[in-house]
Amino acid sequence: MKVRESGMPEESMWDGFFDYEHIVKVMGINKRVGDVAEFGCGYGGFTIPAAKIIKGKIYAIDIEPEMTKETKRKAEKNNLNNVKTILRDFMSEGSGLENESVDYVILFNILTSEEPDKLLKEAYRILRNNGKLGIIHWNYYSSTPRGPPMEMRLKPEQVIKFATKTGFNSPKKYNLKPYHYGVVMRKAENKQK
Repeated sequence: MKVRESGMPEESMWDGFFDYEHIVKVMGINKRVGDVAEFGCGYGGFTIPAAKIIKGKIYAIDIEPEMTKETKRKAEKNNLNNVKTILRDFMSEGSGLENESVDYVILFNILTSEEPDKLLKEAYRILRNNGKLGIIHWNYYSSTPRGPPMEMRLKPEQVIKFATKTGFNSPKKYNLKPYHYGVVMRKAENKQK
């Protein structure tokens, strides 16, 4: 099941919205991070810079075969052996990863689904205790050149509320000008769900 408005624009347009390396660092993906799961890897824009700095593997998951192929191609071009692409409908089937198997989950521009709590619960399930959840979303204003319709955009406060309800805490917000914001939260240690 694709998320609403999941059609990707051309890669050149998409790349114009982000400074991938800067955003990865701002969102706390660094050399202390072990394994990472990325839901909706797209063209690999965030996958590749993250893979270059983390100490573990990055599981780049997407429902689109073209996206996983492109991400794999870029990983090979950059001689990155820690990128594992996974073709999977993670909305319907989950990530397929083990419980508490990663240190960071990337949900960048993917919480436009009708069931954001489903993605957040899956992120919670696969994160180790004190693992981090990184969320990027389109700002809540209509002047962005792309992005989901306004009624599908979540404000930072809404994202934090959904994630807190799932069991995440310690929110930190980031302004990722010009079109996005970011939220990083932690999985509450030893929380029973």
